Amino acid sequence: MSALSLVLLLLGASVLAVVIFRRFNLPPVLGYLLVGSVIGPHALNLMHDVHRAEYLAEFGVVFLMFSIGLEFSLPKLYAMKRIVFGLGLLQVVVSMALITGLAMLFGISWQLGIALGGVFAMSSTAVLTKLLAERMQLDSVHGREIMGVLLFQDLAVVPLLVLIPSLTQPPEKLAMLLGIALVKAVVALAVILVFGQRLMRKWFHFVARAKSSEVFILNVLLITLSLATLTELAGLSLALGAFVAGMLISETEYRLQVEEDIKPFRDVLMGLFFVTIGVKLDLHILVGLWWQVLLALGGLLLVKSAVVGLLSWRLGSTPGNAIRSALWLCAGGEFGFVLLGEITRMPKAIEQVALTALVLSMLIAPFIVQYSEKLVMRFVAGEWLLRSMQLTQIAAQSMGTEKHAILCGFGRNGQYLARFLAQEGINYIALDLDPDRVREAAAGGETVVFGDAGRKEALIAAGLMRASVAIVTVSDTPLAEKILFHIQALRPEIPVIVRTADERDIARLSRAGATEVVPEALEASLMLASHALVLLGIPLNRVLKRIRQTRSQRYSLLRGFYRGASDHDLDEADDHHQPRLHSVLLGPGSGSIGRTLDQLNLDQLGCEVSAIRRRGIRAVEPAPETRLEEGDVVVVLGNPEAISAAEERLLQK
Repeated sequence: MSALSLVLLLLGASVLAVVIFRRFNLPPVLGYLLVGSVIGPHALNLMHDVHRAEYLAEFGVVFLMFSIGLEFSLPKLYAMKRIVFGLGLLQVVVSMALITGLAMLFGISWQLGIALGGVFAMSSTAVLTKLLAERMQLDSVHGREIMGVLLFQDLAVVPLLVLIPSLTQPPEKLAMLLGIALVKAVVALAVILVFGQRLMRKWFHFVARAKSSEVFILNVLLITLSLATLTELAGLSLALGAFVAGMLISETEYRLQVEEDIKPFRDVLMGLFFVTIGVKLDLHILVGLWWQVLLALGGLLLVKSAVVGLLSWRLGSTPGNAIRSALWLCAGGEFGFVLLGEITRMPKAIEQVALTALVLSMLIAPFIVQYSEKLVMRFVAGEWLLRSMQLTQIAAQSMGTEKHAILCGFGRNGQYLARFLAQEGINYIALDLDPDRVREAAAGGETVVFGDAGRKEALIAAGLMRASVAIVTVSDTPLAEKILFHIQALRPEIPVIVRTADERDIARLSRAGATEVVPEALEASLMLASHALVLLGIPLNRVLKRIRQTRSQRYSLLRGFYRGASDHDLDEADDHHQPRLHSVLLGPGSGSIGRTLDQLNLDQLGCEVSAIRRRGIRAVEPAPETRLEEGDVVVVLGNPEAISAAEERLLQK
């Protein structure tokens, strides 16, 4: 098979597999592993030259370790030192020790046991970080514990890459080879860090003066591969040199640009690396080893969950948060495959069992996370008390308030909005999941409490049944849909304003029950346009008029206005064509009472019904089948002639 044919085969199969796995919200890593197992020599045998692909895939690990080096931050480590070097260090060490002991019980050598301990001690940074972000739990107690442990695991890969190759040597040579490897690592790292730190910034300044993105990317590749080659020549791994290269660049102001430039290389080559791992899966061997695979999988999940849970609890977490951290971190991760590839002279059966157990654990990890909260609530009685205390605190803050606003999220947008509401004398209560932010803001006099706006109980405790409006200030479409679902079930008539980053979600959120959806992109472009037009010499009143027209076309709530005697800013022609709002009270005997909006057919008059106020409740954009009742206030939108005609039709006897 030619190199081009091999690349086409890998690309085609990978694209298909990853699209399917993304559709089912599963990690793409599993898609790459499946591709490798299907096209490998143990299945369809489409990839004849496996060694050529493995050599290319090794660079995937290089760029992955380079990315980890870029994210290496001493201030970040210091800020999380208790979790990283407390819970994280103990989790890796204790997990490796227990797994080594279990391996030795089954007749595996202690050297291979330590290597397998390092493999199974890892968890998936990519999968768990994504799940935490989707659930807005990065700032929760268990979220910080998970991130701290993952950070230490990423750092632990570096010494394990030095340790594991040495463990496969004969016992009589092990101590000497391990000592030599450690000395080499220390010397190489010291030389690179001492001299590299001085040269790296100057060299990047020199390259950046060329003002060429092409040269910049070539320079990143040169630095990464050069340092990887230096560590390989020193008898160490390529990945170690790449990690050091990332560390050096992370101290410069070019880190963010380098991270973006290197990402395509990293993702593509890492995908190829996982394909070559999947090639090693031999389904024929696994058929006879199914019970060993299940035993290894069960042991992995039980050992890691027990270790994390007990350590987290002993280090001060509540039982509920300890169990959450344990369930999130119990599965394997992508670095397990990286370390597994470093183990040589491993029996085929052990390799297959370890590889399959890792794959299955990552496959079920999202489902464990999905049901983790239910398991915590079932087995930890104290969680109900904590939940009830939270709800009591929320209810205490909202008690006595009526016609207030509920802010779902108290980030920057929520805080700006709260200031506007306070200036107008409007009461509000904000729900947020960042404990530090809640503590600081509450101490400063803000009406904010710790609570999950995505939970029905929290919304009720915040006074949803008495509130005038709910505002979703976080740009998270799934969370917004969840909030809207609860509001529609509890109080569908309350207006809900939702913020979104992407205009493509407007229809989706509107269908879910949002009264108005505010897209960030549109508002940012309007502000940019207004400033640009003013600087270009366009009169301010014309700019404001243009912005108002654009907003009125986009937002139904801003279309038209109620005309008053003080409105003298419009000229006569503009006043005639400007849409305006007009309220029509349906008194006794009005001909439209009992008829639907569709039957009235007001749109033929060039007029539309913007809202209906009934018994103090305002319904925006009512449905065509809405039947009018006596006492309704119908708000119509149109030009003066259309409004007059519509009022006549509504009130005629």
